Amino acid sequence: QLKLVESGGGSVQPGESLRLSCAASGFTLDNYAVKWFRQAPGNEREGVLCISKSGGSTNYAESLKGRFTISKGNTKNTVYLQMNSLKPEDTAVYYCWGNLGSDIWGRGTQVTVSS
Repeated sequence: QLKLVESGGGSVQPGESLRLSCAASGFTLDNYAVKWFRQAPGNEREGVLCISKSGGSTNYAESLKGRFTISKGNTKNTVYLQMNSLKPEDTAVYYCWGNLGSDIWGRGTQVTVSS
């Protein structure tokens, strides 16, 4: 079974950092483009960052530029989302997505930023 699992979410105060992980099972994640999405309560799901098979990244929100970074782990089945200088508006469920010809979604990990 093809599966993606997110982890690393939690509750933090504004200005703190978190690193989210996206781990694949049933396939090698390093062979595909991977994109992080997020969905805040009551809002549409939005794209955050995408990393290509070659390692290049694409930003989907200017407000995140300089704060969020996507990268590949030492293993071939893990992609990270490093989130620095977190703000309350970053509060959302974060999902990873893989392009295997059909959509593969993780179940999401909750990130809560509050004072």
